[in-house]
Amino acid sequence: MVGCSVKKLGFLIFDGFPMACLTSMIEPLRAANEITGHTKFTWQLIGENRKRVTSSAMVGFDPDIGLDSADGLDYLYVLSAPQSEFNDPKHSNGILRKLVQHGMHIGGISGGVFPLARAGLLDGFTTSVHWCYRAAFEAEFPQLETVDDVIYSDRSRTTVSGAAAGFDVMLKLIEQQLDAEIMTEVACWFQHPLVRGAGVQQRIPTANSSSTDDMLPPAIQKAVQLFSESMDEPISMTEVAKIVGLSPRQMERKFKQETGQSPIHFYRSKRMNAARQLVQYSGDSMSQIALAVGYSTSALLVKYYTEEFGITPQEDREKVNMFRVNKNAPVPSV
Repeated sequence: MVGCSVKKLGFLIFDGFPMACLTSMIEPLRAANEITGHTKFTWQLIGENRKRVTSSAMVGFDPDIGLDSADGLDYLYVLSAPQSEFNDPKHSNGILRKLVQHGMHIGGISGGVFPLARAGLLDGFTTSVHWCYRAAFEAEFPQLETVDDVIYSDRSRTTVSGAAAGFDVMLKLIEQQLDAEIMTEVACWFQHPLVRGAGVQQRIPTANSSSTDDMLPPAIQKAVQLFSESMDEPISMTEVAKIVGLSPRQMERKFKQETGQSPIHFYRSKRMNAARQLVQYSGDSMSQIALAVGYSTSALLVKYYTEEFGITPQEDREKVNMFRVNKNAPVPSV
């Protein structure tokens, strides 16, 4: 163990990146170094250049190096908001592609999958996307295969749904480079109860309820799954009830009992939440967004969106853009 090589990690950060993702990945590495009494892991903060980067929590970070100097790393993880882009995409995307060609393992954490996809570095790879961003991601990159796994490793790519999953990725790296005993001790340092790996699905809250989708009875879980898979081509309540093995009346009663909402209102809320991702994180027109969530005209979208969020989609987009540009502040990210 003492003789194993030092692993070098880089964290490429963009304005608006979620700070929790960064700390959740660095802290277990720091703990592993302290526990072993040896420097087994080193890390650097990387920016497109050396300019200060501001996280979604409005805390500033000064990169150690610019992307031009990011060579000699074993792993590079991208942390960003969904709307993050390079100032000089041609040059910076070229650097990322060159690093990958030279054997660097690369990953995207939470919104960090968006810059990777825009660089073409997820083409042909399966991608884990946080449920908050999935509709926006699939609209921008319909050619990419996505999964609900909290962590997904596909050859030289690792994509991670959020901060807690980032902690798990670092625990697995510690186990690989050191051993399971040290990994367990690191987890216990932070009272981290469960090391999640491949195949674990994201937990998604059910509207107006303290439950999550994986806590629901099988028939209701299946109904929720059908709603999630039927955004652009709406499915009828009668058809859903038939597929899950309940009468429409039984499904109505059981669904409301488990989620606090009728199935039709639950379904509409899911479609509106998907629409909001597209409003906030895409440049699609309202007509395009309406079609993406199963409405033939934007009038119904505006009606239900306003009922759901108390603001029209146009006003919501203007508010977000004003927040980004006038206050130089990113939309909060997870």
